[in-house]
Amino acid sequence: MTTQQLTKNQGLVFDVLSHSDSPLSAYTILDKLRDNGFRAPLQVYRALDKLLEFGLVHRLESINAFVACAHPHEGCQNHGITAFTICETCSKVTEFHDHVIEDRLKAFAKDRNFKTGKTTIEIRGTCAGCA
Repeated sequence: MTTQQLTKNQGLVFDVLSHSDSPLSAYTILDKLRDNGFRAPLQVYRALDKLLEFGLVHRLESINAFVACAHPHEGCQNHGITAFTICETCSKVTEFHDHVIEDRLKAFAKDRNFKTGKTTIEIRGTCAGCA
């Protein structure tokens, strides 16, 4: 999926997330898009659901917010496990992939006959700039 193939609402939501310096809640996205005709949270949630499906955005479960994928042209569904560092002081989020961690978690699940679905790692703390 390329960003050119998105619906108008999906494109607007993706643009807001892509230009944000920090994760955004659905209601913050709604507030930012009111001038573009967004009136209800459902409009934002529908767009976010599709953007998540396409691998263009991520939901940060621990803070109930969304960020644009660090590499939207590749789509994160091709990367396996996605991990994030989240600064609790400045809200900076960094996305990363570590194949060693991914391999160890896959082996752990396989050894226990556990079929994994989605795996996201969120590491919360303080970034170097705020330390």
